[in-house]
Amino acid sequence: MEFQNNVNLSEYISFKIGGPAKYFYIARTKEDLIEAVKSKLPFFILGGGSNVLALDEGYNGLVIKVATSKLEVNDNEIFTEAGVNSSDLVGLASSSSLSGLEWAAGIPGTVGGAVYGNASAHGSRISDVIKEVEVLDKNTLEVKTLSAGECQFSEKSSIFKKDKNLIVLSVVLRLEKGDKEAIIKKAKDNIHSREERQPLNYPSAGSMFINLQGEEPSSVLIDKAGLKGTKVGGVEISTKHAGFIINKGKATSKDVLELVEIIKKEVKAKYNIELEQEIQIIK
Repeated sequence: MEFQNNVNLSEYISFKIGGPAKYFYIARTKEDLIEAVKSKLPFFILGGGSNVLALDEGYNGLVIKVATSKLEVNDNEIFTEAGVNSSDLVGLASSSSLSGLEWAAGIPGTVGGAVYGNASAHGSRISDVIKEVEVLDKNTLEVKTLSAGECQFSEKSSIFKKDKNLIVLSVVLRLEKGDKEAIIKKAKDNIHSREERQPLNYPSAGSMFINLQGEEPSSVLIDKAGLKGTKVGGVEISTKHAGFIINKGKATSKDVLELVEIIKKEVKAKYNIELEQEIQIIK
């Protein structure tokens, strides 16, 4: 097993920001991933890089890019490894006349990242269709299976966010048989909705903040606070969707973090609400 050295993380992250990882490894199989974890180096598990910020100074450890790709249908269930792109998963479900993932159409990233952050859209979330999750305990190197209940899913969170010892390897999803044409149409409509509402022509990390239960969506709070279009260095709060911070060119992680603090401070001052970051920081 050979690790690459000083790989620029901006190439693997949708924000297009970040310095080099001291070591970098692409795990194409479950066995690759387990072997990389055994290295005893400090490490960060990277999926599609769509909800992540890498720091300008890089990462003084091992970034393991999960690129596992097994994806299989068995009746109304789908087995998917963590490195499968969400778009490929939605495509397979749609072509197999399986309903329950149309909401995820067009959402970037991998299945592992979706499970980690309990990805959601249009009132649905990945936890709605999870039967079980296969995980690796990085301390014991034990592979075990957790039920959906054991994953402790909540709004944009899971046990995997709270317990960094657990690494998602694969997932079994339980879906419902449906009409293929209707499923495909709904998925396409959701992609169109994303294109209409979100600033997809600029690099970003997607939604920056979690929508807090009982409160207005974070994007609405940011908009009402008059922050749309606010700039720091090379980043800007999108004028199209206030939940997105976009990279307008030559942005740094310092710019992003400074703008995040401005947002938090203004929303707290105006509404006495403390926004919680959705994105992960590689550090």
